[in-house]
Amino acid sequence: MRYAPPAPDTGLPVVEELAGLLAAAASRPDPEPPGGGPVLREAACGYWSRRGLRCHPEDLAASPGTGPLLTALLAAHGGDVLMPRPCPLSWPPQARLLGLPAYHVPTPAECGGVPDPYALLETVRRVRAEGGRPAVLLLSVADDPTGTVTPPELVREACEAAVGEGLHVVSDETWRDTVHRPHDTVFVSPAEMCPDDVTVLCDLAGAVTPAAWPAAVARFPAGPAGAAHRARTLDVLTALGADLPGPLAAAVAHALDEPEAVTARNAAATALHARVAAEAHRTVLAAGALALPPEAGRHLYVDLDPFRGPLAARGVTDSIELEDHLSARLGAPVPGGHRFGDELGALRVRLATTPLLGATQAERLEALTADDPLDLPHVTGALEALSAALREVTPRADRAETAGGARR
Repeated sequence: MRYAPPAPDTGLPVVEELAGLLAAAASRPDPEPPGGGPVLREAACGYWSRRGLRCHPEDLAASPGTGPLLTALLAAHGGDVLMPRPCPLSWPPQARLLGLPAYHVPTPAECGGVPDPYALLETVRRVRAEGGRPAVLLLSVADDPTGTVTPPELVREACEAAVGEGLHVVSDETWRDTVHRPHDTVFVSPAEMCPDDVTVLCDLAGAVTPAAWPAAVARFPAGPAGAAHRARTLDVLTALGADLPGPLAAAVAHALDEPEAVTARNAAATALHARVAAEAHRTVLAAGALALPPEAGRHLYVDLDPFRGPLAARGVTDSIELEDHLSARLGAPVPGGHRFGDELGALRVRLATTPLLGATQAERLEALTADDPLDLPHVTGALEALSAALREVTPRADRAETAGGARR
């Protein structure tokens, strides 16, 4: 489980405006205080207010990445942790690190990220019957790893079930600004539905800052209970020494103000990844594998169970072996479902779209500016390599011949 690949980044260079700000602030010697300074938190307030989640700087906390921030959030609440299956690969290690029991709850067939409400209630009942203390539900409406966006009615049902059972909801909204069709897809934050019982977590590398700049922000509910949880979270961040470097905080605060250069890059990168993800999805389905249509992020979640027999003939019988096989075949990390809380025997992988854009920054920038990235040889070649890797293990190769990633 070591050396897990990070969440897929855009694969694009840093926006020049942000790089210049970071360079200009490089001489600043002091770090941010635990939880972030007032300028950074004020910028984060503006970011969330523009998305309908009004808040005040004293409701926020920042850290260098989601790892320490999620650890601090879970430590502040204590108790058992519930999360959907599958879930982001960074969630289970945080619970294990704190020694907190973690329970996976199945998701509906049509999406990931949010547990089935009835399965959630049954899991809570079972955990309590066994002497456990369910305290926190983690969910992600725009999901990693499935790339889906949960319908608002299901978000409401799951949140009402959780709050009714006394759980606090932590909503990871890292990918909310990478929705592929923002005018056709409705994203509703759990914090809009249950404002007193939801903490929002966002890794800014999703759509605001470069992946190499570790920065994450949490928005706590207003009121005494939220203030108490924030105070305990800051205690843990202080103990961890999880302070943002001062120069980085200055550049991150500017990015949170969403200048034109940042928003334009995110819009272009999202459109690029959406186009390639849709073609990758068609390639996967044409080969006979299963995957939900990607709606957000830079990834899709592929189920290769239909190929269990041919894979077993190649010595691939679980997701660890499948990860090794496809990573070697495609020349890029293809993490197996075991990293996302799925059972080891499930033949599932997360397929990132970033490697399909090219092997170099120059190739990926060419894809960003192309009228259609699928017209570029290096993109179609990567999609053809994906199709070939799937054709190797399917007994219906003749049906997959047209799936080679080229436009039809």
